[in-house]
Amino acid sequence: MFSNRIALLMAALMFSASVGAIVLRPEQRVADLSAISLDTMIPKQFGNWREEPQAGLQVVNPQTQALLDKLYSQILTRMYVNDQGYRVMLSLAYGSDQRGALQAHKPEVCYPAQGFTLHTTKAEPLTTPFGDIPAQRLYTTLGPRQEPVTYWFTVGDEAVQGKLQKRLVDLRYGLTGQIPDGLLFRISSIDGDQKRAYQMQDQFVNQLLQATPPADRKRLSGLGGS
Repeated sequence: MFSNRIALLMAALMFSASVGAIVLRPEQRVADLSAISLDTMIPKQFGNWREEPQAGLQVVNPQTQALLDKLYSQILTRMYVNDQGYRVMLSLAYGSDQRGALQAHKPEVCYPAQGFTLHTTKAEPLTTPFGDIPAQRLYTTLGPRQEPVTYWFTVGDEAVQGKLQKRLVDLRYGLTGQIPDGLLFRISSIDGDQKRAYQMQDQFVNQLLQATPPADRKRLSGLGGS
């Protein structure tokens, strides 16, 4: 009798493990359920900002175009200028399957790869009327070019910081059988005054989010999971 109970218990555990493996094996891409287009999602004019197509400033990207096309589903780079002539560079990298790919585009890696010196990096929330975005601030230089940078990663509808939080969000999606998409949102400006640069970048982000529909706002900001 005892041996029969052990056998039944072992069978139940094996069955639970097999079911768990099936549940944890994501098969459905979130991107297939809700396709996005960065080009149409990001307005070319909003608030007191407008796109400046022929700005002539280099927007940093670390890889060759062939590798970028392989890593990401979509990439968008634009230059914006406001009414006072202040310029902000925008770079978005979107992956329909975020597992690992977007990590190759971390600004802490791609700026030094382009010859920049990375002086400081710190986590700092970017305050918006819709919630605080867990952003990263960098200060980089290339010769006389001083470029403060603000960026964040989203996994699905949530902005994440660090591998542990990313893994937890991956697991949350995996339990529903879904593969989340991911986005790197990065802005920077050529400015020796770091305080002013971050203030202008925050203003840019806030005006952009206010100009986009709620669904797009959540995807861009990662505040959909809040």
